[in-house]
Amino acid sequence: MLNNSFIHFSGIGTKTETKLWEQGIYDWDGLEGAVRKNRWKGRNSPSLLGEVEESRKRLEEGNAVFFAQRTPGREHWRLLGEFREQTAFLDIETTGLGFSQDYITTIALYDGRNIYYYVWGENLYQFAEDIKNYGLVVTYNGKLFDVPFIERYLNIHLELAHIDLRYILHALGYRGGLKGCERQMGIGRGDLDGVDGYMAVLLWREYRKKKDVRALETLLSYNIEDAVNLEKLACCAYNMLLEATPFKEKTLAPPGGCTVPFSPSREIISRLSRQLR
Repeated sequence: MLNNSFIHFSGIGTKTETKLWEQGIYDWDGLEGAVRKNRWKGRNSPSLLGEVEESRKRLEEGNAVFFAQRTPGREHWRLLGEFREQTAFLDIETTGLGFSQDYITTIALYDGRNIYYYVWGENLYQFAEDIKNYGLVVTYNGKLFDVPFIERYLNIHLELAHIDLRYILHALGYRGGLKGCERQMGIGRGDLDGVDGYMAVLLWREYRKKKDVRALETLLSYNIEDAVNLEKLACCAYNMLLEATPFKEKTLAPPGGCTVPFSPSREIISRLSRQLR
């Protein structure tokens, strides 16, 4: 889809892009040819040839940030097709909403093949090195919460392109938080059904207070499930949005799935659920 996109070029918005598609100009090669043959004359025509060439170069380099910086946030979903192999699906759990005393308890990172997890007091700071292997990150509400929290707490800057599914799914009519969007798309949670962010805080407290490894494994299971399900939601959103373009045949294959390396404790979930009533 990225090769069919023109909105990252100077002076081209969605309306102009749609007009180009309607004229049969579907990709960068077509746009370049139209400019050279004077079939399309925009205000920025003289500079377009250079921008097309630079886009080819940046795509070949795998530079997702280049395109993210030049594409409106609501259209960042377009990057997923070309950059799926260097995408990290990311979710964090914390002790609270980001007050000075709050900290990250666990981080889950999934790249469609491998699961990585990080735990406070164990390997949390390894995340700063591992995330450098990726060029695009996908979160839910990560622009407001996950990424700023990570950057502040770990004292790093995440130099990646970023797709925040909260805004993309909202535009498609899906609301109610990550779990609500999952339910609306028919994604179940099994034994983790009913576990939410607040219970994740209680699970961490349980682990820290009683040293019950089952509580930590339940928390990690929940955290990792969040990251894994982000890929499912991202692919669904991408394919839905593709329907509004002339490129419906470029749909993404559904995720192959993975095995979460931890199992939640139903006994602990049930006990904590009673405490919350």
